[in-house]
Amino acid sequence: MKYLLFRLVSTAFDIVQLLIIFRVVISWVPHNPYGQWVRLLNDATEPILRPIRDAVPISSMGIDFSPIIAFMLLGVLKKIILSAF
Repeated sequence: MKYLLFRLVSTAFDIVQLLIIFRVVISWVPHNPYGQWVRLLNDATEPILRPIRDAVPISSMGIDFSPIIAFMLLGVLKKIILSAF
């Protein structure tokens, strides 16, 4: 049971990090911002990225570093949570 919970939490963090990577890659190529998959991706990642953008206003330089910060914070949070198992 403990192993199953460990894998579930680990996989959930991996999926969120993967969604952030997909969002970054999609931002580099032309796409329809109103497409179903793009909206789903934005809806899934925006609750994580928006607070970071609000707390760290470094996007004024033209580069959005919030995905990088979110990826690192998720990695640290994942390690902290999984160390409890």
